Amino acid sequence: MRPTFLAREVGTGLRRNVPVFASIVIVTMVSLFFLGVGLLAGRQVESAKGYWYDKIEVSIFLCTASSHEPSCTGGQFTPQQRDDLVELLRASSATIASYQFESQEEAYARFREQFAGNPVFAETPKEAIPAAFRVKLVNPEEYRLVHDAFTGMPGVAAVRDIREVLDPLIRVLGMLRTGAWALAGILLLAMVLLVSTTIRQVAWSRRRETSIKRMVGASAAALQLPFLVETLIATTAGAALAAGGLLLGVRFGITALADRFPDFAWISAADVWVIAPVLLAVSAGVTLVVCLVTLARWVRV
Repeated sequence: MRPTFLAREVGTGLRRNVPVFASIVIVTMVSLFFLGVGLLAGRQVESAKGYWYDKIEVSIFLCTASSHEPSCTGGQFTPQQRDDLVELLRASSATIASYQFESQEEAYARFREQFAGNPVFAETPKEAIPAAFRVKLVNPEEYRLVHDAFTGMPGVAAVRDIREVLDPLIRVLGMLRTGAWALAGILLLAMVLLVSTTIRQVAWSRRRETSIKRMVGASAAALQLPFLVETLIATTAGAALAAGGLLLGVRFGITALADRFPDFAWISAADVWVIAPVLLAVSAGVTLVVCLVTLARWVRV
């Protein structure tokens, strides 16, 4: 089939069925938009993990004179208890990359610096801020090993880790990703049904033209190719609009969050450009499979 003839056939088909192909564009756009949301949520989860897990620091808080934990029955920690903790930290070199002792005075100075503008903590006494060991892990995923090893030791009030705050957020993002993928799957099924139904309707409306082409010796490819190209144009337009919607969402939504919460690894427009080819590939793959299956029955030689 000559390219000029194919282009003329495709142009005529699109002009005849503008509402039908507009519906394909819209359904494709919505389906792939939610698929893109799922993909971006997955990238956000991985970015957050990579950013924060590398910065995870386990804090081993020592007993103060006012601590009420069972391991602090003797009051403030003693030098011997601190030395015992140092020995265990040194013996755990396979798990612990480095550690640093922060005295009560240093901890209180950092506390005052962090909450200098907050009147709620203005009257906090130094005795309420405990000394601590700040521990870096070889593998952040092994936090539980350090937690179990030091919790309950004499002189240790508590063992804390930023994952206690971070993990709930990671779980929420994971739920968002799963929900977006589930909705995208439902909408992709709707897209498949709509595309196949549309192709059948268009093929039925052109049955007389198809019969004439058969009689003059047109091949199966010559009969099927215009339908395929028309549908591919519609789904590609939908994929492009979905990528554009995701790009706008990231630039005006995620950027605002990044400005408000700078101490977090946020996705960017570059992530949208990474997943855009995936959306185009999905739209093209669905179109190709649906068209070939549908046209094999409705457009025969």
